[in-house]
Amino acid sequence: MKGLTLSLVAMVVVLGACASNPKSPSADATPANTVKDEGSGSAVVADNSFDQRDKFESYNRAVFAFNMRLDRWLLKPVARGYKWLAPEPVELGVSNFFSNLSEISNVVNDVLQWKWKQAGNDTGRFVLNTTVGVGGLFDVARHAGLEKAAGEDFGQTLAVWGVPQGPYFLLPFLGPSTVTATAGMPVDWYTNPVSYIEDNATSWTVKGVNIIHSRAQLLETEKLAKGGDFYIFVRDAYLQRRDFLVKDGQVVDDFGGDFGGEEEGFDF
Repeated sequence: MKGLTLSLVAMVVVLGACASNPKSPSADATPANTVKDEGSGSAVVADNSFDQRDKFESYNRAVFAFNMRLDRWLLKPVARGYKWLAPEPVELGVSNFFSNLSEISNVVNDVLQWKWKQAGNDTGRFVLNTTVGVGGLFDVARHAGLEKAAGEDFGQTLAVWGVPQGPYFLLPFLGPSTVTATAGMPVDWYTNPVSYIEDNATSWTVKGVNIIHSRAQLLETEKLAKGGDFYIFVRDAYLQRRDFLVKDGQVVDDFGGDFGGEEEGFDF
C-alpha cells in the first residue's frame, strides 16, 4: 500500500532524498506565477519547472486541501499516539513486516521489466525474511547481502514499456500520482498480499496499522518541508522521485548531480 495520504507520500519522497525545496522566487517572476501560501496567507512565487505536467492544477489543489485536512484532523493525531505508545523494536518489526510484503509486487514488476538480477534479489529477500525472519519481522536478508531495493510498481512497468507518465494527478485519500501510475493501481492492488485477506476485520486492521505506522515514521521528517507553497513542494518532490524510480536513478537533480551509475537494461 503506497502513498495512502497526501502528506504521507510527500514525506516519503523527502526520505527518498531525491527532492529539493522549491526554488527561490526569481526577480523576473510574473504575477501569473504568484500563488497564496495557505499557511501564512502571504504571496509566494511558484516553481514552474513542472507546470507542463500539472495540467489539472485547479482540481489537484482542491484535493490537496481535502487530504491535508484529513491528515491534520485524523491521521496525524493517531500517528502521534501510536508513536508515543509503540516501543522502537515494535516499530521496526512492523516496518519490516510491511516491507517484506511489498517484495511480492516488486518481484512481479521486476520480471515484467526484464530485471532478472533484481527479481532474484527480491525473491531471495522475501523467502529468507518470511522464513528465518519470522514472517518478515526481522530483515535478516540484509545481513545476507540482499539489500532492499527502491521498489517497483506497475506504473513504473508501464513506463519501461514506453507509456508516458502523463500529468500529475492527486487522488482523494491516496495522494500524489500520475495518470499512468493511477492506471497501474489495479495491478498493484492485485499483487498486494493484503488484498487476499478474506476476513474484512483483519484486512482493515492490517491496512490501518500500515497507514498509521507509515504516517508515524514521518512526524519528524515533515519539518523539513516548512515554508513556502507546500502544494508546489509536494508536486515537484513527487515528480522528481517518480522520475528517479522510473529511470532507475538515471536522472539529474536540480543541482546537477548524477543520482545513478550505468543505465540498466537487461539485468542479468
